[in-house]
Amino acid sequence: MSWVSGLAVYFIIWWTTLFVMIPLGLKTQDDKGDVTLGTVSSAPHGSHMGRAVLRTTIVSAIVFGLLVVLTRVLGLSFDDIPRVVPKF
Repeated sequence: MSWVSGLAVYFIIWWTTLFVMIPLGLKTQDDKGDVTLGTVSSAPHGSHMGRAVLRTTIVSAIVFGLLVVLTRVLGLSFDDIPRVVPKF
């Protein structure tokens, strides 16, 4: 894996992880008991994107590190996955 493809793989992992991390830790205005007039009570209370981006970066770095260990150190590849569908 070259540095360009490694960066592309990390970006894909980071982007996917972001959508997993966004709803975690989200508090609604109704949860806090502070509903702003003119908004729905299920709207988020305050911004939490900084924490979500930080958690995303940490988790995606761990996942990418595991991927590097599996491919570079242990030498595993897609060919090592057993076949589920038989050859014809």
